[in-house]
Formats: sequence, structure tokens, C-alpha cells
Amino acid sequence: MKISGVYKTADEAVSIIESGNRVYVHGSAQTPTCLLKALAKRADRLKDVELVFITVYGDIHVDKPQYADSFKINSLFVSASVRNTVNEGRGDYVPVFLSEIPDLFTKNILPIDVALVQVSPPDKHGYCSLGVSVDVARSAVNTANHVIASINPNVPRTHGDGVIHLSQFDSMVQCDDPLYEARYSDKVGATELKIAEYVASLVDDGSTLQMGIGSIPDAVLRTLANHKNLGMHTEMCSDGVIDLYEKGVINNRCKQIHPNKGVSAFALGTKRLYDFLDDNPSIHFLDIDYVNDPHVIRRNHKMVAINSAIEVDITGQVCADSIGTYQYSGVGGQMDFMRGAALSEGGKPIIALPSRTAKGVPRIVPFLKQGAAVTTTRAHMHYVVTEYGVAYLFGRNLRQRAKALISIAHPEDRECLEKACFERFKSF
Repeated sequence: MKISGVYKTADEAVSIIESGNRVYVHGSAQTPTCLLKALAKRADRLKDVELVFITVYGDIHVDKPQYADSFKINSLFVSASVRNTVNEGRGDYVPVFLSEIPDLFTKNILPIDVALVQVSPPDKHGYCSLGVSVDVARSAVNTANHVIASINPNVPRTHGDGVIHLSQFDSMVQCDDPLYEARYSDKVGATELKIAEYVASLVDDGSTLQMGIGSIPDAVLRTLANHKNLGMHTEMCSDGVIDLYEKGVINNRCKQIHPNKGVSAFALGTKRLYDFLDDNPSIHFLDIDYVNDPHVIRRNHKMVAINSAIEVDITGQVCADSIGTYQYSGVGGQMDFMRGAALSEGGKPIIALPSRTAKGVPRIVPFLKQGAAVTTTRAHMHYVVTEYGVAYLFGRNLRQRAKALISIAHPEDRECLEKACFERFKSF
């Protein structure tokens, strides 16, 4: 058994990391910045330390250009903190479904030498919690040769797969950093609320919800206050779920799996959300290879998956992770839930997006940008929603799809799209 109960300084704890090691970094609100800051101080003594993670937030220190020879970013999802690093060629991105990331660790495709995690203080039995980021962290801790834990009283104690005994940590560091906060509601405007109204009209009472990240899913949650008996089975949740839980709108009664329990893999929001999730037995945080497994997702009837996109072409191809060749985010769990919802009895997979960007660039386009990645294929598409309405694509041929998508494009973009449709399909 590993020796537990002895705290080290952050500098002492990360001193075991050697050149050539692969290091997993806990993500989202749980990003252990105090450990990363200490690791950056050792840059002149290290070379080719590979850092793997999904989303990380805040100043992670190790991504600075002067550390390029010391630390190699190999991100499994490109969040804002490392977007420049990846697109400037100082880091790399691995396209992978969130549901399959644990396989990279357990099957030694990306074996982990050291895992850096941030956890709650131990309870009276010696158990800590991975807090609001269980996702792939559980598998990383299980498989890493060495685990360093930042013990932080600001980390909520969540129920589910994130419970870890002190004996699994090789070293522990005391930390009191506030968790990273995100306020998606600040970005909700008239366009997002109109989209949300259309999406809400597709949600039946008794549905189970998956909400992607960003302002549109948050806006959708605002519009569901008059619904009944909703459930939650989602890879992530944000502040929008709190009011629905407190009003009894989300009660999880109609779920076929984990009835009476909400299920998530991680959460990102404000301190209000983290306080709500602390020791909340009605919500379980589970390993991502279970939460995002389409065969698990489909078992809930009326599964509604609500995700967004960067652009959609007139055949229904969805790009959600790149702007041309510029890597903006990652594959994530969109396809996991789009497919799971499609297979669910009465399920509805939905892509919701504004018809244009804030700068007026069309999002419904004749062709995806050169170099753009297809995140969700046209064969997987059912519903597309903009502020101009709902397009249903499943079972429709290419010409019918184009007409449906053009009808919900920005009015000033429709003539151009109609011309592209005629040129492609010889009629409109």
C-alpha cells in the first residue's frame, strides 16, 4: 500500500517527473494550476515531457513558448487555454471520441507515467473526491504509475465514480485556489433565446437531456421551466440545471437507467453550481466511457441531445471543432450523444446554432471551409435549429435537405445558397 497522509510542497511533489514522461493533467474546473506552476519552474531541467488532457482552464504556465523544448502539449480536446499553442505548432491534438479516451490509457496506447489531479479533502474514512471532473480522470488515476493530488477545500465532494482513497496518492499537496468559473448565461442574447424556444418545442415531457457546452444549451435550459418530469444524462452540466432541479422540472423519474438520479461526467459553471453539486446525492458523476457510451445513452427513452456547431453544409455535414484548418475545440462527445439519442426510443438528436456568427459570417454554407473537420456526418443528422426555425433531415435526400436548411438560414444568405443548390443538384 502506498504511504498516505504526508503532505509535500508542490515543488517537491513534481520533482519526480522526468524527461520523456507522459503526464496526465486533470481538467475543466479542476485544473491543478498550482502543480502546473511548480512544474513550469523545472522547465530548464526537463525535456520532452508530454502533457495530455481534455479541457484545461486558467493559466497553465507550461504552455509558454519558452518552454517548448521542455513540455509537449498533446491535447485530447482543444480548449481556449491551449488553442494558440496547438495552432502555432507548439502542441498537437488527438481526434478521439470522449467515450474512447479511457481506452487510450487502459490499453497502453497513451500510458500515463504521472497523473496530476485536484481533489477534495479526505472524509473521515480517508476518501477524497475528483469533484466536478470525473470524466477521464478516473481512468488516468487508475492506470498512472504515480499520482500527485492537490488537496483543495474548494473542490466539491460529488457522488459516483470520483471517490478515491488517500492510499492511491503517491504524494499530496495542500492548495486553496478557487475553482475556475464560467458564466455561459452572460452570452445569452435574443438570438440564443429564440433558438432555445424552437429547441424547447421539440422536448417532450419525460425526456432525458444531454446539453453540450456554451450559451445555447444554457438558453435552452431557461425555456424548459414549464416542462414536466425531465431527466439528465449528460457529459457536462452548467448553472442552467440548478433552477430546473429546484423547481422539480428535472426529477429523473422517467429514466430507464439511473432513475431518480441525474448523471454527468463533468460540470463547468459558477460557484453557485459547485455549491449545488457539493454532497448532492441526486447527481452522480461517472466515468466518461460509461456516460458517453451510445449503447448506454440509448437505453433512456426520449433521449434528447442538444449540441452546437461552427457550420453546417447544405447536405447536413456538421463541423463543430475547427474553423477551416484552425483547430478550435475537439470531437468531444457530440457524436456519442447524437448517435445515442438517434437510437433511443423517441429520441431526438439536435444541432442548434445561430444562422450567422457575431461578425455576420454565415453558418449554413454550400461547402464546409477547406480543411474543416466533419464532426457529425450527414447520415447521423436529424434536427438542425437556428433562430429561423427547425429543419428535419432524417430520411430526406440531398436536395430536400438543402431546401430545409436554406429555409432556416439567414434571409440574406438564402439566395446564395439556392444558387449553390441549383448548381450542385441541377434544380431547386
